[in-house]
Amino acid sequence: MSTRTEPVWMRRLLIGAALTFLMLFLFLPLSAVFLNGLGKGIAVYFQALTEPNALAAIRLTVVTALIAVPLNLLFGIAASWAIAKFDFWGKDLLITLIDLPLSVSPVISGLIYILLFGAQGPFAPWLMEHGIKIIFAPPAIILATIFVTFPIVARELIPVMKAQGNDEEEAAMTLGASGFQTFWRVTLPNIKWGLLYGVILSNARAMGEFGAVSVVSGHIRGQTNTLPLHIEILYNEYNFTAAFAAASLLAMLAIVTLVLKSIIEFKYRAELRAAVKTENHK
Repeated sequence: MSTRTEPVWMRRLLIGAALTFLMLFLFLPLSAVFLNGLGKGIAVYFQALTEPNALAAIRLTVVTALIAVPLNLLFGIAASWAIAKFDFWGKDLLITLIDLPLSVSPVISGLIYILLFGAQGPFAPWLMEHGIKIIFAPPAIILATIFVTFPIVARELIPVMKAQGNDEEEAAMTLGASGFQTFWRVTLPNIKWGLLYGVILSNARAMGEFGAVSVVSGHIRGQTNTLPLHIEILYNEYNFTAAFAAASLLAMLAIVTLVLKSIIEFKYRAELRAAVKTENHK
């Protein structure tokens, strides 16, 4: 017997309101992006995506994500393991520091790197002496992207590892498993869906980051423009077709992210139901 007491019209009203909200603020804007990008034909659309500056922006965006996401993955695993499995002095401080990039504006995080590695920063003399350029160059873009995205994987894994507990790892260690074997065969299978979820969100944020990257990039065409910055320049130049064509790539990334997110959540719920059934049959 259903325990829901709300009337049918209330449920339909809520569902209708949710669908209307999604239509107005998700489907229509995404449709507008693709329609405007393809407004002058498929040939113009692909020309906008294959011209040298666009290809350079896409390449830099992908390279940045390929560097930032694996580093975030390693940090997320290490930080979540330490926080969920051990008690130590400074644990609350570590949690606070992990949340810091989520609390400050991305523009501020970009300014932090300007202050550190800019011409007036404390490291400027050493960098100039060794011919190393960070600000207004790809290294600054990568550093800023890592800063704004590194909490994502950790924040997804910490509650998962806390819910998992320590019993299975302790049992594996008692049976003679090494630390690596315990992680690979016990911990990782239990956190795999949270891990994948965090990686997907981290990748989407890394490829779509604008504020922090805008501050440290210098907006040098063909060199330091990521895809979001390239879109901004095209839009400011009233090259709307090319801007929407490039924006459609980010829109497709958002759609793929949502699809993968839904698949992961479905598989996770399926495994959870299977585990509950197995436990009930014991």
